Amino acid sequence: MKKRIFCVVVCFAFAKALFAQVTTGPYQFTDIIDLEATPVESQGNTGACWSFSTSSFLESEIHRLNGSLIDLSEIYTVRNTYPAKAENYVMRQGKAQFSEGGLAHDVLNSVSQYGLVPIDAYTGLAPAENRHNHAEMVAVLNAMLDTYIDNPGRILSKKWKPAISGVLDIYLGENLNTFNYQGKQYTPQSFAKSLQIEAANYVSLTSFTQAPFYSSFILNIPDNFSNGSFYNIPLEEFVDNLDNALDKGFTVTLDCDVSEASFSSKHGVAVIPTNTTNPKVAVLGPEEEKSISQTYRQDEFENYNTTDDHLMHITGKAKDQNGAIYYKVKNSWGTDDSRTKYDGYVYMSASYIKLKSISILMHKDALLPRTRKKIF
Repeated sequence: MKKRIFCVVVCFAFAKALFAQVTTGPYQFTDIIDLEATPVESQGNTGACWSFSTSSFLESEIHRLNGSLIDLSEIYTVRNTYPAKAENYVMRQGKAQFSEGGLAHDVLNSVSQYGLVPIDAYTGLAPAENRHNHAEMVAVLNAMLDTYIDNPGRILSKKWKPAISGVLDIYLGENLNTFNYQGKQYTPQSFAKSLQIEAANYVSLTSFTQAPFYSSFILNIPDNFSNGSFYNIPLEEFVDNLDNALDKGFTVTLDCDVSEASFSSKHGVAVIPTNTTNPKVAVLGPEEEKSISQTYRQDEFENYNTTDDHLMHITGKAKDQNGAIYYKVKNSWGTDDSRTKYDGYVYMSASYIKLKSISILMHKDALLPRTRKKIF
């Protein structure tokens, strides 16, 4: 009898949840902030989301600064970041990560040293290719670097750096010294300067309790191979700065966890439902979401439930039919209808941002005055 009653209760709960979903209906988003951004692109079979997202961010910054819409070469930045990753890996004798991943500040580091180029000048594709695929290249680079670390000749040859560079040239294309764009000749550095992009004008923010608030610290996550520093601020202030940036017309680069079942590129939604019985249901229509505290965020980070997975580009805000706020986030997985619903964008709830964001990067002029005063 108890088993039968239990089954009735479970069935009733399921029916109630299903009824609530049906009466709520599918998501209906209305954009309330929609800032200028270039079209969604596909990173293909690469782990270069960090470059695609931050390059997209810089494209929006260029438009904000001078009104131009320019398609930047993401792979030019990738090409010039790999040698730094390789050196870090070899000099640490393999006790570091060598992967396709990176973070937003790696793009700015590349801008500082190597400038920027338009996509027309450097596609990163061979003439017959139309989709990025770095799988073979990365496998070759890993094998080479591990050989250098094993050091079979007992003396590490100085040839290893040009050898790595040669592989990058073969797979991605030789580096550029000069190029022509709209009838003018540029170096990558002069091109970046002409676009008014200064790497020093951008800041990375995070919110974790392992470091004092309003301090700068190195965030120990796998893709932070370059030991980039982040300004640490309380969670509510972290979100307030994101809102302030969007309200003032600044877009933002986002590093976040996309491994949740309630993150769906196909449905274009990312939420943190209170009901965790079947989180996939939450991407079909609005449900009650969890309230995210600083403590809960920290616990999920420290137990590896929140990980450094993917970088994207926040370009606006929206509300659903119930008035709940979402962030409009540009992805780099293309616009194939089978993979994405909103032309390559994902609507990410405020709860998702609070729990699953690792960091954000923005122009320092987008900071709240009270935050800027405390961190600078």
